[in-house]
Amino acid sequence: MPLLTRSVTASAVALVALSLAACGGGSTATESAADNPYDLQQPGTLRAGTLTDAPPNVFLKDGKFTGFDNDLLTAVAAKLGLKVEFVGTEFSSLLAQVKTRKFDVGSSSISITEARKKTVDFTNKYDFGFLGLDVPKGSSITSFDQLAGKRVVVVQGTVQDDYATRENLNPVRVPDYNAALNQLRTGTADAWITPAEIGEKTAGESGGKVLAVAKQLDPGGIAYAVAPGNDKLRAALDKGIDAVVADGTWAKLQKQYYPSREIPADFEPGSGSTASQ
Repeated sequence: MPLLTRSVTASAVALVALSLAACGGGSTATESAADNPYDLQQPGTLRAGTLTDAPPNVFLKDGKFTGFDNDLLTAVAAKLGLKVEFVGTEFSSLLAQVKTRKFDVGSSSISITEARKKTVDFTNKYDFGFLGLDVPKGSSITSFDQLAGKRVVVVQGTVQDDYATRENLNPVRVPDYNAALNQLRTGTADAWITPAEIGEKTAGESGGKVLAVAKQLDPGGIAYAVAPGNDKLRAALDKGIDAVVADGTWAKLQKQYYPSREIPADFEPGSGSTASQ
């Protein structure tokens, strides 16, 4: 066969092979998008970053991640045909891990703030919260306006940290709730600004050594965090939240985890809260 003919033939074969590869790649990409419409790390599984030590919101019990936020997320995921894989982490790093997609979603009673919106996107609100104030037994502190000049501890990166910073309290920042509680127990902190439900539960289980003395409404509201730009997942979670509100799951879990907590008259979970975000 002449050299020119062999060259042309080889080029033609290469072009055909390239075209087939391109077509195959497009098909694979289309199939992948169909199998994984929410751009999850693993199709069919929602990988959720959460905490192990913050009851009744999120905690580990008998080797299982549970709490209001996590049980609600499991119910929301079921509405979408997904299962949830919970992974423990520290709150101080949770939002950054969601942003970089180490986790598909963050579940940890996360208050919505303008600063956090620069790091992650939020679903519609599914809960509300209060700032709480815990002090050691015998403390003279009974309100938030007595904290100036005191040694105040907060968990780093939380809305309580935001509040303490905004109020110029120069807080001591620790990585988790157990570390904050230890500050009170050892007398190295005068007060701990908490999520109120966590603070009340901690005080109730302390045998009188820690007291929950005050609380005030957190204006931000609470939502799940997703990576910026993952609009399909965010929208799906919003639909799932509406579904568990409609079927009574949200109300059931509220009664289970917060039996004595009053729901503010102007709070509505799910899409009813969209306008206020």
